[in-house]
Amino acid sequence: MRDFFTEETANIRGIISRDPSYSELSDDQLKERIDKTMEMRIRQCATEDAELAGYYSSLSFRTRKSLADTVFESIRGLGILGKIIADKSITEVMINGYDCIFVERAGKLTRLPDKFESQERLRNIITKFVQDMGRSVNESNPIVDTRLADGSRVNVVLDPIALNGPIVTIRRFPEEGMTIQKLVNFGSLTPEAAIFLQKLVKARYNIFISGGTGSGKTTFLNALSNYIPSTERVITIEDSAELQIRNVPNLVRLETRNANSAGAGGISMKDLIKSALRMRPDRIVVGEVRGAEALDMLQAMNTGHDGSLSTGHANSANDMLSRLETMVLSGSEGLPLEAIRQQIASAVDIIVHLSRLRDSSRKTMEITEVVGYENGKIKMNPLFKFEEDEKTTVRKVSGGLKRTENKMQHPDKFINSGIYDYLDEA
Repeated sequence: MRDFFTEETANIRGIISRDPSYSELSDDQLKERIDKTMEMRIRQCATEDAELAGYYSSLSFRTRKSLADTVFESIRGLGILGKIIADKSITEVMINGYDCIFVERAGKLTRLPDKFESQERLRNIITKFVQDMGRSVNESNPIVDTRLADGSRVNVVLDPIALNGPIVTIRRFPEEGMTIQKLVNFGSLTPEAAIFLQKLVKARYNIFISGGTGSGKTTFLNALSNYIPSTERVITIEDSAELQIRNVPNLVRLETRNANSAGAGGISMKDLIKSALRMRPDRIVVGEVRGAEALDMLQAMNTGHDGSLSTGHANSANDMLSRLETMVLSGSEGLPLEAIRQQIASAVDIIVHLSRLRDSSRKTMEITEVVGYENGKIKMNPLFKFEEDEKTTVRKVSGGLKRTENKMQHPDKFINSGIYDYLDEA
């Protein structure tokens, strides 16, 4: 059978666009015209194309509506992409060229039968939503990170850098926002660990959230941010704004900017961190530390901006420390490694490590205290560790965070904040 959806989308859109007045129609009027055009196509196919007529007659009401929605989006919005984004059950979209689309629902990847009409059509859609977000993507700037109006994170890589054709990856976040209680309900945290994290944030410990791609670092950071007191001034710094801090009125959101085609006008994370320090923040929240800005972030933590939060890619809590060393060195090659490690040990109080496990579940694997620097190494003190239980199988992970026997070695911020029951968890 021919590619029905692709052909009919193009046919119906072509019929409607022959009348120049279609651009003046409201959304409701355009949808009505699409429905009438589809009915006309059904009658037409009955006399001219028996195969297509038979296929039309076999369609359910839901499938016909899906076709109408696809046509509407191809005229007014983002084509198939608009229809996908409208599906709230989809958490991740992966477009590998115009004819290969994967989506993630409930942690499971599936390939959609849909495809864009052509590579050119996909490229036009990409250009449209990138421009809507104040960014540009072209042959001279083929890689861009941006976001959609609903806050979804978008990464674009154009051909010929991408051999498959234009590549689009979209990470979506829950509209209602994430909370620690929801993470407990999902099994990512235990109630005991959740209470401990709440006290850490309120006591203004500097917390780094580490994990691999898709482990839920940004989601976890959003949940932790709910514990920031509403009386504080908070500045967020991100490559693409996606944090959802809801309970802080005195909130300043900063976002990087790419350089223009002449190589001018770019604003980096490093620039924003330096600027944020002049804004009298109580806390600085950096969406993700990736490079040379790590040194500025650490210096901010060491100069009176306690309670700062950030995330970073790493495979373990220990690996996060190594990654921080590498990031600092990338922008400050002359710094001795010993000085860098002392800076990290002094700045970072807690590392929370997340992981996406073999059954696609996201779990908190470790909550570790950074104790200090001694004999050339940064000392760690694991407070919680994830342990699998007897119910775990090859396909399904069962278990939870377990409190270690280690006592917290630096409870001074608890004491200074008046949280005297820290000993219950620390």
